[in-house]
Amino acid sequence: MNSFLFWSALAFTAAVAWSSFFEWTLHRFVMHKPLGGFDYPFKAHALVHHQIFKADETYHLIEEKDKWTIPMAWWNGPILVLLCQSPFILAAWLTHSWAIWAGAAVATVCYFATYEYLHWCMHLPRKRAVERSGIFFRLNGHHILHHRYMHKNFNVVCPLADLCLGTLILRSKIAFAQPKGSSVPNLQPVPELPSFPRRVGRFFLLCLTGVR
Repeated sequence: MNSFLFWSALAFTAAVAWSSFFEWTLHRFVMHKPLGGFDYPFKAHALVHHQIFKADETYHLIEEKDKWTIPMAWWNGPILVLLCQSPFILAAWLTHSWAIWAGAAVATVCYFATYEYLHWCMHLPRKRAVERSGIFFRLNGHHILHHRYMHKNFNVVCPLADLCLGTLILRSKIAFAQPKGSSVPNLQPVPELPSFPRRVGRFFLLCLTGVR
């Protein structure tokens, strides 16, 4: 029993990390680019979702009729979960350790469910308990920047892949009319500090004249 729990926990941890890279790959290469003749995800996400929900006030739902463009189609879930955990199914089969599959199955199901719930809350805020958490606050800003820069911040749940693969940004490069709300961080560029000589000059000018 202890061995089963150990390998399940190990597989769970590995599967969460793997899911971040799976999500990143799916988002970047399938949902933002037509994959040969298979362009359904690209049309549903890049051409529909991103056209309705931008990085301004329309990041939050405006028209009630657009509500169901926030989540993926229901049948996407089982397919994505199965694809995501396929390396762990293979590992479990090769090692005859189904604890690996059990841990990975729980992780990938939870990851996909978390993706859909967080994404729903991000675009349709209702002051839920999760929206008051610091983690949601940061992930929400992360996703707003994806709607501002579609080639950045591909992760919604765990930005590990964004960090490792060089697509992570924490603030906008230029000022923009971002959405407002208690769960929305300030994403504007960090103000540039004056150069050292200018700061010294302003200091002495203030001392001599009292004028800023």
